[in-house]
Amino acid sequence: MDQSVTRRGQPCWYRVEGVGNIAINDAFMLEAAIYHLLKVHFRSEPYYGYLIELFHDTTFQTEMGQLVDLITAPEDHVDLSKFSLNKHHLIVVYKTAFYSFYLPVALAMRMVGVSDEKLYKQALDILLPLGEYFQVQDDYLDCYGSPEVIGKIGTDILDNKCSWNINVALEHATAEQRKTLDENYGKKDAACEQKVKEVFNADNIDVEGRFKKYEAESQTRIMGLINQLPEEGGIKRQVFVEFLNKVYKRTK
Repeated sequence: MDQSVTRRGQPCWYRVEGVGNIAINDAFMLEAAIYHLLKVHFRSEPYYGYLIELFHDTTFQTEMGQLVDLITAPEDHVDLSKFSLNKHHLIVVYKTAFYSFYLPVALAMRMVGVSDEKLYKQALDILLPLGEYFQVQDDYLDCYGSPEVIGKIGTDILDNKCSWNINVALEHATAEQRKTLDENYGKKDAACEQKVKEVFNADNIDVEGRFKKYEAESQTRIMGLINQLPEEGGIKRQVFVEFLNKVYKRTK
């Protein structure tokens, strides 16, 4: 959809010789396989309907997030006036947080028989901010992480991504800095990329420093939400603590 060349270090499937647009049909087949596997393994279970519902809902939420991302930041048309931290929040919650964080926990809760809907709301209230924090980390590491550690060379600036970094910069930029961002962001040019990074590192913007502050505040806020969970009653605090510990201050 976004004309990417590689994914996880491999050629994108549609770019493999002999595949092309067949990749679209392959994607439909993979999605259909979810429901085939659920039928094979869980059809006789009382929670089967809930599993189907969760996958349908999460697929729709993720598709909405992808749509907002695609129309906000098309790779071939740079318009930073469409960007904002609120737009970034909307994209990452729908595109990442629901399927990466809420879905696996909600599936497990259904399978062990948790029926209290209030507990699902409490889980959602913890896991969506955790998913957003995870994606902000990802955006930050794209620019400031070590390629040797994260396993890729960051391309968010070159690819006109609506990342946390650019939105922080836009919120604090002077008129001159904004002009530099407008003229250089989303260009497939290393010199332009460097000019954007220089704005990111300016004293009044300091993306790196603002991220460290955001990270500390996120950890405190999410732990506060975890501690509000009841000691007994269907979901264990430690599950969410483990999630947070895996994500907090990760470097890849």
